[in-house]
This record gives sequence, structure tokens and C-alpha cells, in this order.
Amino acid sequence: MTRPEIAAAEIRIREALDELRPFLETDGGDITLDELTPDGIARVRLHGACCGCAMSSMTLKAGVEESIKRVVPAVKRVEAVNMEAVA
Repeated sequence: MTRPEIAAAEIRIREALDELRPFLETDGGDITLDELTPDGIARVRLHGACCGCAMSSMTLKAGVEESIKRVVPAVKRVEAVNMEAVA
């Protein structure tokens, strides 16, 4: 992906995260986009209760990654940059 493509994709990813945010906030969590790499990896950061939740990896793959790939098909996968902080 070129830098202009990445910039446009990051906007769409942030919009997708904005739609998911109310569900995460209900449980005391949140998520933000750190970066989208040129090779199609969206790196996100988990916040709040998401950092200690045993279901975070499932939420990340089944909810977040699916939503992001739907709006930006060029995304190959979604990784949490702070997943080691998750229980």
C-alpha cells in the first residue's frame, strides 16, 4: 500500500472502530488504531478493561478484525500492540 492509500484506509479503520467503541465502552474498554503498515497489518491498542479481559483475543479476531476487513479489504490481519498486557 502506498502512503496515500494507507492514510485513506486509516480514516476508514478509525470510523469502523468508532462504530465498535460503544460496545467496548459498555464493558469499560476501548480501542485505538496505532498504525496501518504498508503490508496491510492494522496495529491497534486495547485500553481499559480490554487489557485484562480473557476474551480480548476473541473480540479482536471475531469482532474488530472482521469489521476492519469489511471496510478495508487490503488489511491482512489486526494485531494488538499491547496484547501481552492481556491476561
